[in-house]
Amino acid sequence: MSRIYTKSMAVLDKFVPQKLQPVWQHPAGPKTIFFWAPMFKWGLVIAGIADLKRPAENISPPQTMALAATGVIWSRYSLVIIPKNYNLFSVNVFVAITQLYQLYKAISYQRSLASKRPTTS
Repeated sequence: MSRIYTKSMAVLDKFVPQKLQPVWQHPAGPKTIFFWAPMFKWGLVIAGIADLKRPAENISPPQTMALAATGVIWSRYSLVIIPKNYNLFSVNVFVAITQLYQLYKAISYQRSLASKRPTTS
């Protein structure tokens, strides 16, 4: 597989305009996994945005906390690795934001249920 990839990149190198060469040749550019992994992770952001319409009673707080935590952790990691990966940073910031909003919605819903319960004495 590596030979196929190497040869295909050599062919594509000839078609990349001079203006885009710095991006193309960057250590976290399209020729590396450091570019493509975050690109596919945008699917989580799209799913998170679609889930914003989900009713609060259907939100799983543990799952939402786990996704928010990974978003925060990987956002930090993407800025301390070499080369810095701003694509990875941005996708993880969006993952964290959407999940933190969902978590807020779920906790608010659970608190509203708790406040409506009759107190027993």
